[in-house]
Amino acid sequence: MEKRRIRIAKPLIGEEEKRLVVEALSSGQLAQGQRVADFEKAFAGYVGCRHAIAVSNGTAALHVANLACAGKRPKAISTPFTFIATANTLLFAHKKPIFVDVLGDGNIDPARVKASMKSDVDIILPVHLYGNPCDIKSLIEIAKQFGARVVEDAAQAHGAKIDGKHVGTFGDAGIFSFYPTKNMTTGEGGMVTTNDDEIANEVRLLRNHGQSARYEYAGIGFNVRMTDINASIGLAQLKHLDEWNAVRRRNAKALIEGMHGLKWLTPPAFTDGHVFHQFTIRVHEGKREPLAAYLSENGVDTAIHYPKVLYAYPHLTEFASRCPNAETLAKEVLSLPVHPSVSEEDVAYICERVRGFKP
Repeated sequence: MEKRRIRIAKPLIGEEEKRLVVEALSSGQLAQGQRVADFEKAFAGYVGCRHAIAVSNGTAALHVANLACAGKRPKAISTPFTFIATANTLLFAHKKPIFVDVLGDGNIDPARVKASMKSDVDIILPVHLYGNPCDIKSLIEIAKQFGARVVEDAAQAHGAKIDGKHVGTFGDAGIFSFYPTKNMTTGEGGMVTTNDDEIANEVRLLRNHGQSARYEYAGIGFNVRMTDINASIGLAQLKHLDEWNAVRRRNAKALIEGMHGLKWLTPPAFTDGHVFHQFTIRVHEGKREPLAAYLSENGVDTAIHYPKVLYAYPHLTEFASRCPNAETLAKEVLSLPVHPSVSEEDVAYICERVRGFKP
């Protein structure tokens, strides 16, 4: 009998994705053709913005969005508790990151952002961590007071909303990643969203060698275009995003209920708009590694998002700051399977195994 294994992530690829990919391969137009344009239009319509510009991956989306929003001020405020690309792309945009501490849910603390704001801050770059919307409205008000711009890192938050409005549409620009583990995928890919025509035009130039027309170059740029193959997958995936997010929320609610009363862990809050890219618990008193090992032995995959604050890495140590909440999270967080391939039976099994752990 095959041993049970519940994976931490599993992309869902259906027949429509395969059909559209074959059509794209047969069309003779593979690089940034009509399928990319169709996907951009569909995604802009879904999130509710004027412009959606497709690129090769989420890091590229952050890179060009930061460059397009950058002014002459030398610094940017962001979170130390996220994937490394958030900080790296600020460095690529010639901004020195100011790392500001987070709240208990891992999202950046607006009060600490405001306390850190000065006239030399150009960009505020928050992350909607794990698919949970941050307090983006407060951050935008702070940015307006200081004449800064806001770039939303929504790489993990496809479909997440605040008061019925999609994240990625509040700031000057937003970005999404379509890596295979995300709530929807294109294999690899990214998207920049904005309602600002000038930012959109700059992003389009930056993604394609600075080219404004065939062999006409307005300035320097990159080659970070999306292929029609990737866009074909995205077109099919986007149709299922709300359905898949509903399953994630159903699984998350059941996991939270199944862990109720355990004193040695804290589950995430079940908040409005949260799309649970990750279901990340906090495991207290040094019990995270033993729990992860125990769950692995019992067929449940786990992951740590994230094991270090960003300023712990060598190229970012010069920007180290005092962020005790983020440092504590890095020692406690553990992600459990929550994706749409996790069945109700799987959820019950995960809860049973967690409750069976003897800390």
